[in-house]
Amino acid sequence: MGAVKTKNRGAERRSGCPLNASVEMLGDRWSLLIIRDMMLRGARTYKEFLSCDEGIATNILADRLRKLSAYGIITTKRDPADGRKVVYLLTPKGIDLAPVLTEMVLWAAGHEETGNQALVQLMQKDKKHFLAAIRQHWEETIRR
Repeated sequence: MGAVKTKNRGAERRSGCPLNASVEMLGDRWSLLIIRDMMLRGARTYKEFLSCDEGIATNILADRLRKLSAYGIITTKRDPADGRKVVYLLTPKGIDLAPVLTEMVLWAAGHEETGNQALVQLMQKDKKHFLAAIRQHWEETIRR
């Protein structure tokens, strides 16, 4: 099967498989960690992403932010506090990743020793409420 056109500005995917589409958009750790930092830690600025525990390089960060934006997972807007700066926000498409990231966290915590047990326990206790709170937070953030 040949390359398949996408909704993403004429880009092509290796195949039409939905899992392949997900992997091509999110298949590296940095993209997922950027989304995590936005969704769970409230990161919105380039500087905040650079301060993540995993230590992302500036060139990688710039590339991943560009790709996530091109795929419509994040968007940018001027910082209301300083119009010279840009803030990054999840789009509705990006917010829809909350259940996926939650399941990934729960899967890892069920099979490996991981940190942030308070977050894991919160997700395990009431996943539906946890996801509703994430969605509500981001919908309020987008409206601002």
